[in-house]
Amino acid sequence: METLSPYLKLPKDELIYDDGEPLETNRHRIAMNVLIDSVYQAFLPRQDFFAGGNMFVYYSATQRMNRDFRGPDFFVTLNVDGTLDRKAWIVWQENGRYPDVIVELMSDSTANIDKTDKKTLYEQVFKTREYYIYDPYDATSLQGWRLNGQQTYTEIIADQRGWLFCETLQLYLGTWEGKVLNESAFWLRFYDLQGNLVLLPKEEAEIEYQRAEMERQRAEMERQRAEMERRQAEMERRQAEMERQRAETERERAERLAARLKELGVDPNEI
Repeated sequence: METLSPYLKLPKDELIYDDGEPLETNRHRIAMNVLIDSVYQAFLPRQDFFAGGNMFVYYSATQRMNRDFRGPDFFVTLNVDGTLDRKAWIVWQENGRYPDVIVELMSDSTANIDKTDKKTLYEQVFKTREYYIYDPYDATSLQGWRLNGQQTYTEIIADQRGWLFCETLQLYLGTWEGKVLNESAFWLRFYDLQGNLVLLPKEEAEIEYQRAEMERQRAEMERQRAEMERRQAEMERRQAEMERQRAETERERAERLAARLKELGVDPNEI
């Protein structure tokens, strides 16, 4: 999201919250929402942070009509009241707080300014702790910088997985190949300290559904097993009853035979 055009005329005390300019592509829009949703998912149930995207950051109350505002594609500010409804991030209304982490989603038309002018602004004016850039159409484009002791940006070196560690959020930033909202791409995603992908709410719901379905199937299999065992026990009971009845019949037949032999004067024990 670019800065406002200079020809816009507004009352000096009025702010703009939407310049009417959409993100570069639908993939850029999805990529932004993936980052926002991931942070909120990773930080649950915390409410001491704010994550936004494609919204203006106003940082000069006196020169706000002189293009002194930017619209980062994604940013996070920690240790603030995350329950407030904000149309923009207005620094002088946030006790002078600037975003702690910013990600710009590059395109062919914005890559140069993302790497130069914005990087300088975020380093020298915003003093944003960490700044990252990524082109959703180029899986190799991820770069990041972190403020060092001299308050200047030092490039963050990727690990063997190609991920960058975001110290501020205590999360890794790395690519993930897959489908989000029916679009397949290499998405910029967050990973936790153990290397697990931070799942989106929909992904969490799908996993929970699969877990519930597996539990349902397991319970059904257990019910069927119990039913089979019940039937087997019933068959064994019936078999035992038949055996008992057969033995009883055999005993009664033997008793009748012995009685008849006695009637005939024959001792059954001598047969």
